[in-house]
Amino acid sequence: MAKRKPLSTLVWESLSDKIASGVLKPGAQLPTEAELCAEYEVSRTVVREAIARLRSAGLVIPQQGRGMFVSEAPRQPAFQISEEALQTLGETIALLELRLSVEVESAGLCAERRSDAEAQEIAALMERIDRAHADPSVVEIHYDYDFHLRIAQAARNAFMLAFLEYLRPLIVPRFQLGDIVTADLKDGYYARIHDEHQRIVAAISAGNPAAARDAMRRHLVNSLERMKALAATAGVKGDPSANAEAARALFARAMPAAGA
Repeated sequence: MAKRKPLSTLVWESLSDKIASGVLKPGAQLPTEAELCAEYEVSRTVVREAIARLRSAGLVIPQQGRGMFVSEAPRQPAFQISEEALQTLGETIALLELRLSVEVESAGLCAERRSDAEAQEIAALMERIDRAHADPSVVEIHYDYDFHLRIAQAARNAFMLAFLEYLRPLIVPRFQLGDIVTADLKDGYYARIHDEHQRIVAAISAGNPAAARDAMRRHLVNSLERMKALAATAGVKGDPSANAEAARALFARAMPAAGA
């Protein structure tokens, strides 16, 4: 079953093609964010994610106060993951396991290095994100990615933050909650996520790196299990007749009561 590519991937591919074909020549300035939003009829967030991927690939470079410019000598990145590389559930799971290994340490470093103001900001962001879940049909399973990025930012490791920003357009749009979070599961789903988030925030606020790593590991492992259930419903394994009822049962088993 064909999956639509994320908008950020479509914009990234279009701009990459323009650079490769010479439509955008080395040294040329990219259109502004507003111009790109108008050209592709997308949001600023989509444009920023596409530009971030271009930067990661070494195709564009920023110039302070002037904007983005096509690199004079585009380089091939040492590490890159394409949308096309994530065509099976196993590959997607592998990507999330890679993310897990980075984010567990990111949470520990955040607990060690964050300021009091940053701890308060992370807690406030968690509450704001966890309240915004009225309609699961338009919410993605990784709807809390901004919360994770803020933790990485407070970890004060620029490489970790850049890596997680690089992964965002590959991870976030992949699975929608509406296929599986029925009315009887919705409240329990959000309560469980909030409980997991609270454990992470509490450890960060307490300055406890070991507890922060443990809480983040539990949260992301649970996310993997929930994602597997969503993937089964969506037919990611290539079977469009996947048993939705069985997938919902798997999802429910991955949702122990909050506080457990």
